[in-house]
Amino acid sequence: MTPITDPWFYLVAVPAVLLLGISKSGFGAGFGSLAVPMMALAISVPQAAAICMPLLLVMDLLGMAAFRKDVDWRLLRFLLPPALLGIVIGALSFRALDARLVAGVVGVLTLLFLAQRLLFPPRAGDRPAPRWLGWLLSATSGFTSFVAHAGGPPLNAYVIPLRLKPVVFTGTMAFLFFVVNLSKWLPYAWLGLLDWRNLATSLLLLPLAPLGVWIGVRMARRISPELFYRVVYIGMFLTGIKLVWDGWF
Repeated sequence: MTPITDPWFYLVAVPAVLLLGISKSGFGAGFGSLAVPMMALAISVPQAAAICMPLLLVMDLLGMAAFRKDVDWRLLRFLLPPALLGIVIGALSFRALDARLVAGVVGVLTLLFLAQRLLFPPRAGDRPAPRWLGWLLSATSGFTSFVAHAGGPPLNAYVIPLRLKPVVFTGTMAFLFFVVNLSKWLPYAWLGLLDWRNLATSLLLLPLAPLGVWIGVRMARRISPELFYRVVYIGMFLTGIKLVWDGWF
């Protein structure tokens, strides 16, 4: 069980895993989707996604433990079924899809959402997005999470306008993505994406997981809601640019 030994891989993987951990705490939530594209600078996208699987599971458990009292259970029950449906669709269509094209589409949609928020900022009294849109975006999140671990941007497009407290946003997303990421293990094994080399590499990177989550938790509990969502927007912008670049250039 020999891990990857290429120094260039670890040069991009270490900051990618730290960003992933910070995003799992809710602080800088958009940055998590950068992890796979960053690792893909040194390895293939499917291999990067497979290496992230164990790391995501540990990070989700840490996030759940830290924010277990800060969960919107009603919102979670609404979002979870379509997200799991998106996982099923992603698994069945994975071999026929170009992961780079999917990443590019997710990037475009992320940038369009941010442009809409900039050009038409929310006002007091605005109605929340319709539930059918939340269902659709949650299913899209499950699908893009399976294909490229980029489930955050589509879901953020529905959840961010709800203006939840930062800790409630974080706790709800931690529980949701724990179930989503756990449900990906069997399909990933079925598709042959899990192997001992990737698992050994994951174990080598594992100590970075709690460090990233710890950094993010400390920030998330000390930051104002306004600054919190501003950082989320910056993360989504950078993620959108990177995904568009990977998908179309």
